[in-house]
Amino acid sequence: MAFHLRSISLPSRPQANEAEVEQELLSLGASISSSNTISTICDGLRRLGDIYNGVEEIVGLPSNQVGKMLDGEMECSLELLDLCSTMQEIFMEMKAIIQELQVALRKGDDVAAQAKIQSYSRLAKKAQKYFKKTAKKATSVGCRMVMLLTKAREISVSLLESSVHLLSKEINMPKQSLVSKAFHKKKAVVCEEEQLQAIECSIGDLENGTGHLFRKLVQIRVSLLNILSS
Repeated sequence: MAFHLRSISLPSRPQANEAEVEQELLSLGASISSSNTISTICDGLRRLGDIYNGVEEIVGLPSNQVGKMLDGEMECSLELLDLCSTMQEIFMEMKAIIQELQVALRKGDDVAAQAKIQSYSRLAKKAQKYFKKTAKKATSVGCRMVMLLTKAREISVSLLESSVHLLSKEINMPKQSLVSKAFHKKKAVVCEEEQLQAIECSIGDLENGTGHLFRKLVQIRVSLLNILSS
């Protein structure tokens, strides 16, 4: 699965406005509700990067007075940054496990392959625990800008959580799982290789998308900190 870097950024103007950003958030929310796949998640992560670009333009306007209303959201944005960083590391580990699993299957080493599948499942469960720790509380909405930031953060967490759920299903899907194929259908090694390569590619796409979002979050956080310190 290729990670398409197509741009669906906000309309090209000297400055974005809050109505445009809000409309893009609504559109993104609707698209991920109607179709929840690795492809739509990767697309959503990139769209979020574009949305944060628009937010950064708005907060940089001289007339924008957000002030202390951002305090609560700033704390939550730091949690989202930590989550993105953690997910990048987990995706890298997942990709390494998938590569090692491919080697084990080529060698016909059932014991090693089973161990890698179990390691992958444990890592997915570990990732899911991070979402339980992540604050999903809404901050006090004192202005439209804070509302947009809160909504963007909620969508970000939802996309990352969905990505882990879908990657878990790739390994544990009943009757179609890699476990079933690997140990009960020895002749399906070529098919398994293709499936594993597709999973590896998907994980790479998610890693890239999460990294893109992380960089945008750092940029918007710097802009907001400048406002709060001015």
